[in-house]
Amino acid sequence: MIPDIETRMITLIGDPLAQSFAARMQNKGYEAAGLNLIYFYTVAGNEHLGDIVNGLRYMPFAGFAVTKPNKVKVLEYLDELDPLCAKMGSSNTVVKLPDGRLKGYNTDGVGFYQALVEAGIKVEEKVFFCFGGGGAGRAMCSILAYHGAPKIYITDLFEESARSLVDDINNNFSRVAEFVPHGEYSKLAACDIVLNASGVGMGKSIGKSPLPKEYIKEGQFFFDACYNPAKTQFLLDAEAAGCKVLNGLSMSLYQGTAQIELWTGKKAPVEVMRQELLDILAERNEQK
Repeated sequence: MIPDIETRMITLIGDPLAQSFAARMQNKGYEAAGLNLIYFYTVAGNEHLGDIVNGLRYMPFAGFAVTKPNKVKVLEYLDELDPLCAKMGSSNTVVKLPDGRLKGYNTDGVGFYQALVEAGIKVEEKVFFCFGGGGAGRAMCSILAYHGAPKIYITDLFEESARSLVDDINNNFSRVAEFVPHGEYSKLAACDIVLNASGVGMGKSIGKSPLPKEYIKEGQFFFDACYNPAKTQFLLDAEAAGCKVLNGLSMSLYQGTAQIELWTGKKAPVEVMRQELLDILAERNEQK
């Protein structure tokens, strides 16, 4: 598409972004839906986030997307938050309203929950253990509490992140979250579903896992928010132990389609976007 005076832009702000498929998925969706939008990347962490967000107010943007490590920090620079986003304490989607104000939403939780439903998981019947209390972990664990999960154990290398998330879930949703010190794995045996929202296993940490494989129990279900690589070490170890596994591809798809609907008010072409993600993965596999 050749940009014109009516073209509106969307950028994803985060670091690292080399592993992201979002731009291809989103732009394919815009093309299929006839939307005059362009999606591109802005590699940036917390250091200049405020300056970037403020600049976007005065440029032809429909909004922007946010990923690690900015999903919590970005709240400081927004004018309004969707109620669920406010409870989660994390935003991955920002809409520029007609009056220029910036409103934060979180579609990560929506995408994650839809991926679990598609996998046949009844959240209200399962006990969860989550590695990662940052932006993705916040969205995932909060939506679990929102949908009635009876117990969620949360741990993080930065223990204050996990403690803060536990407190926010227990205060804003229901008292189902429990902090687990980093490196403590005794609670895992009682869990049905093990989640990796830590980012370990992607980017510079490919080949690593937040969980020593001797703590994996056959029959558990393992989910990793990462989808590039398609199977992180976390998932490979679980699969080798006889567990069912799922990567973050469906989560990425459904959070992305929800973003389009927030930015445009129109339905997203779900199957077109799903196929684009699958095509990208197939291309990556051929290159190996």
